[in-house]
Amino acid sequence: MTANAVAAVMFVAITLYAVFAGADFGTGLWDLLAGGAKKGAPMRRLIDKALGPVWEANHVWLIFVFVLLWSGFPRPFATIMRELAIPFWLVGLGIVLRGSGFAFRKFAPTLQAARLAGIVFAGSSLFTPFFLGAIAGAIASGRVGAGITNEVIWLSPTSILGGILATGTCAFLAAVFLTEEAERSGNDELTEYLRKRSLIAGAVTGLISLVGIGVLASDAPTLFDGLTGRGTPEIIIAAIAGSFTMVMLAQGYTRRARFGAVVAVGAVMLGWGFAQFPWILVDNVTIADGAGHPATLTALLVAAAIATVVVVPALILLYTLVDKDQLGH
Repeated sequence: MTANAVAAVMFVAITLYAVFAGADFGTGLWDLLAGGAKKGAPMRRLIDKALGPVWEANHVWLIFVFVLLWSGFPRPFATIMRELAIPFWLVGLGIVLRGSGFAFRKFAPTLQAARLAGIVFAGSSLFTPFFLGAIAGAIASGRVGAGITNEVIWLSPTSILGGILATGTCAFLAAVFLTEEAERSGNDELTEYLRKRSLIAGAVTGLISLVGIGVLASDAPTLFDGLTGRGTPEIIIAAIAGSFTMVMLAQGYTRRARFGAVVAVGAVMLGWGFAQFPWILVDNVTIADGAGHPATLTALLVAAAIATVVVVPALILLYTLVDKDQLGH
C-alpha cells in the first residue's frame, strides 16, 4: 500500500507538470508562428508577460517526480534511465536551451541575436515535450525493461503518438491560456487570433487522439485495455471537458475555456495512471516489485506531506498573483 501511495503522489506530480509546464512549452509554437519582429511583437510581449513569473517554477513538479522515482523505485529508475538515456538527454538539453533562449532574447544586443534566441526558445519548446511524450509512450507500450535490442524503443508507434500528442496538447493549452491573457490585457485583435488558433489546435489534437486509439490497440494492448477499463471514467471526463472547452471558446468565454482545458488534460493524465496500474514498467515490473525499502517509501510520503504544506501554498500564491496581474513585469 505504501508503494502504491508513493506512485499515486508521483503521478499527481506528473499531471501537474503536464498541465502547468505544458501550457508553458506550448507557447513556443505560437511564438514561432507570430511573424517578423514588428508583426509578432504583440504576441511575443504577451508570451513574455505570461511566462516571466512562472516558467522556472513549473519545473518543481518534474524535479519532484525524479526524486520520487529514483528514491522510491530505484531499479525501475535505473532501467528507464539506461534504456531511454538519449531522449532524456534531449529533454534536458531542450529545457536548458529553452530557458536560455527565453532569457537572452530580452537582452540581445542586436535584432539578429534576438531572432536567434527566439528560434532557440521556440524550437526547444517544441521538441522537449515531444521527447517527454516519447518517453511516456515507450514505458506505456511495455518496451522498457523488456530487453528489446532490435529497435529504438523510444521511436515505436506508441512513442511517436505520445510525442505528437504531448506537443499538440501543449500547443492547445498554451493557446487557451494566452487567449485568456490577451483578453485580460484588452487586446481584442490578439484575443480573437488566439481564440481561433485554440479551436484549431483543440480540433487537431482531438483528431489525433481518435486516430491514436487504433495505435494503442495494436502497439500497447495493456494500456489500451486499461483505458477501456479502469481508466474509462477519466477519459469520459476528459472528453466532456474538452468539448466544454471548445464550446466556451466558440462563444468567447475564455476563462471558462481555460478551466475546461485544465480539467481535460488533467483527466487524460489521471486516466493514463489508472490504466497503467499496477505496472510501473508496463508488462515488466509492477509497482510492488519495483518499490524500494519500506522505510524509504514512508520517508518519501512524509517529505511529500511537508512539501504540500511548504511548497504548494507558495506556488498557489504565485499562480494567483499572476492570474490577477499583480506581479511586476
